[in-house]
Amino acid sequence: MYTTAIPRKAPNVIGWVNVEEIFIISLFDWSPNCASNNSALFMFANSIIYGLRPWRGIKMNEKKGRAIALLPIGVFLVLYLGLGIIFEYVMKIPMGFYNVPIIVAFLAAILVACIQNRELVFDKKLEIMAQGVGDKNIITMLLIFLAAGSFVGVVGRSSAESVAYFMLTLIPARFSVAVLFVVACFVSVAMGTSVGTITLLTPIAVAVSRASGFDMAFCVASVMGGAMFGDNLSFISDTTIAACNGQGCEMKDKFRENFWIALPAAVATLILILILSFQTEIQGRVIQPYHLTQVIPYVLVLIGGIVGINVFVVLLTGIVSGAFIMLIGGHTTPVEILKNMGSGVSGMFETCMVAILVAAMCALIREYGGFDALLGWIHKIFRGKKGGQLGMGLLVGTMDIATANNTVAIVMANPIAKEMAEEYGITPRKTASILDTFSCVFQGVIPYGAQMLVAISAVNELGGEISAFQIMPKLFYPMLLLLSSLITIMRGSDRTGA
Repeated sequence: MYTTAIPRKAPNVIGWVNVEEIFIISLFDWSPNCASNNSALFMFANSIIYGLRPWRGIKMNEKKGRAIALLPIGVFLVLYLGLGIIFEYVMKIPMGFYNVPIIVAFLAAILVACIQNRELVFDKKLEIMAQGVGDKNIITMLLIFLAAGSFVGVVGRSSAESVAYFMLTLIPARFSVAVLFVVACFVSVAMGTSVGTITLLTPIAVAVSRASGFDMAFCVASVMGGAMFGDNLSFISDTTIAACNGQGCEMKDKFRENFWIALPAAVATLILILILSFQTEIQGRVIQPYHLTQVIPYVLVLIGGIVGINVFVVLLTGIVSGAFIMLIGGHTTPVEILKNMGSGVSGMFETCMVAILVAAMCALIREYGGFDALLGWIHKIFRGKKGGQLGMGLLVGTMDIATANNTVAIVMANPIAKEMAEEYGITPRKTASILDTFSCVFQGVIPYGAQMLVAISAVNELGGEISAFQIMPKLFYPMLLLLSSLITIMRGSDRTGA
């Protein structure tokens, strides 16, 4: 005689138990003198009490989803988007969206999240938020922000302008934006990080805009699009690693699947950029004095990115080489370099704070069951193989909107996506490809994502002014990547077979 002991509640563990087997076990496990009072038979009866379908399987230990837990996200969107629309279009305030205090909007959302879930005391909520902020991906992101700010502060505006003028002497000014997009694609594939790519190339995009006459939002959006291309395809990207490991597929298989989705979108984006470039009135060939030596820090970081060196090493190389060149060339003093580094880092404080607040808010939403509610809705709505793929895309997209982090979104969506893949007969590499692609689509356009915030911060640090809503309409690559993904799903193609 043996007994079976399975806990009634085990948070974050989902398992399927065949009730027929439980019933059979209970027959052999029965003993009138058993102290456990027939645990197997008790489990069978308990499953019926919980209103499950006993003869088709029991879903054990599922955390209850609460749609109301998503209210903080709605509060943020209403405040951020609503105030932006009122400022820009009703009150006619110049740069209306730029004047919306994003930190205040997130603080209001966190306040709502803290008021919810009265089952937990406030100290426990603080602990949950601290755990969310302490995530490895969040810490890595913060360090990249600060290193990037230091790099921008050291090399300064003159270095970026030297790079732009040097580039414009090699190629016709009309093709400069197209070149920015292609360079961003290659660098992001090599580095595996969209944030790092945007950090390195946005100052050049700003300088190209000022030198050639192209719209600054157009130049910055082209860099962001190229950065998302590599974030989606790179073997060393966090999103690739998370999607492949979560679905149990080889990275090379996922790459092949993704390549035939991303390549058409990239080619279409390049053509569209060229068309718009030829429709833009250019100031002609730009002839401006520049210091060729000041180009060296950017050349070093670009080479480091293409080679695939760690983004922190690349940025440190740029900081050290930039400081050395600026000092040797007599362009600045040691005191001014330190002050510029401090100024550059300070320019990233708001970006860092947003990342911290988003992580804290999402931790509370997750704890209260908001993300579980999303998972449940998607699982119920979408049917069939194509519907399952669309559901996966919407799932990870919704998670990305909520977390503003495509890696975190993929990690959160992995379990339910894997279950959907098994039910709908979708291959692991296809599932991984969908999760990575759709997360990059949404991450590439949301106005409060790290990529957007880094780009805006870099522009502001260089003396420019730009808002997310000026950039968003010109983000051609994420939009075309979404279109390419939908076409691929509707065609039902699986490039690598079963």
